[in-house]
Amino acid sequence: MAAETAQNLEALAMQAQTLMSVFTKAGYDAVAPSIIQPADVFLDVIGESLRARTYVFTDQDGAELCLRPDITVPTCRLHLERHADPATPARYCYNGPAFRYQPQGATASHPREFRQAGIERFGDKSREAAEAETVAIVIKAIEKVGLKDWTLRLGDLGLFSSVLDAADVSPNWKKRLDDAFLKPQSFREALKAFATGARVASQSIPEDLLASLRRDDLEKSEAAVAVYLEENAIELLGTRTLSDITEHLIVIAEDRQEKPLDAAAIELIARYVEVSGPATTAGDKIASLLKGAANGAGMALETYDRRLALLANAGIDLERVTFSAEFGRTLAYYSGLVFEVNSASLDAKSPLANGGRYDGLMRSAGAQVEVPAVGAAIHSERLLAATLKRAP
Repeated sequence: MAAETAQNLEALAMQAQTLMSVFTKAGYDAVAPSIIQPADVFLDVIGESLRARTYVFTDQDGAELCLRPDITVPTCRLHLERHADPATPARYCYNGPAFRYQPQGATASHPREFRQAGIERFGDKSREAAEAETVAIVIKAIEKVGLKDWTLRLGDLGLFSSVLDAADVSPNWKKRLDDAFLKPQSFREALKAFATGARVASQSIPEDLLASLRRDDLEKSEAAVAVYLEENAIELLGTRTLSDITEHLIVIAEDRQEKPLDAAAIELIARYVEVSGPATTAGDKIASLLKGAANGAGMALETYDRRLALLANAGIDLERVTFSAEFGRTLAYYSGLVFEVNSASLDAKSPLANGGRYDGLMRSAGAQVEVPAVGAAIHSERLLAATLKRAP
């Protein structure tokens, strides 16, 4: 955290008090999840991108721990500790520090240590209503501290998934496109490879090793990979496990059996990710693209329209809302709606707040089933800077 003046600390404290007041009045239970988290649980669920930016350390008892890079996962763990049934409906709010390594260097907008004020809600059966309420409360909190010039950008990973289904993309290639969604270059390269049926570059991987890997016998496959690594004196480095590497190699092996995507499917996907503009018209553009597609995306489009109507009913000015099909995920655990709130006072890479749906996260954190979940976090230092119209 940058050196702060007493005046700035006081302003942040007052802002936090206002934000938390909005959240608690809306029925959210104030909680304070631990800053230090068990690394194994945490690192398994946050995805490769954020995993590489997490500060991990080992204490004197040998326990591998980390400084929380966000507060959503700790809140999921807190919920699991409180409720034997993870699907028990609950709403939580929090305010506190989080920590992330900044690969481009720490800046005022992207510090290593920063504050988040946020909300998480679990177990809601009315999915779109919960999403709309989450967005509306975040906007209300931001306005309550005095910032009025916000804009809202939406993305929809569920809709993207439906488009891939409409294009008849296989499960393996669908996962690869889904994983590459955050990285435009990787996404384009994957799509190009699927169009030609090109094999994944793997000249250094022996054919006999790939031929021995089977998804329906992971134990045997892991053993084969372990033998290969040992015979070639290749050590496991970083955060990738033997299971991670085996899964990756299995996907490569399976890719070799895939047929190229046809031109119509490639065009549909490419044109979908180019959809961007006012949220009120984006749905019609997508519907036009999908017209005539064998597997359609009717339910996903109905969800899109219903969500917009609920946002309008919650008081959100839809003229200030845009949709971007390529706006996917800022964190790997998001699985449906994603959104970010921006201010003209800050650059586009420094949103005031972001959030979304993450139904699979609770299961990754220890639950036996997926639990409907949606939440959002406000970046406190950026909000204060935008409110005061100064650099964070």
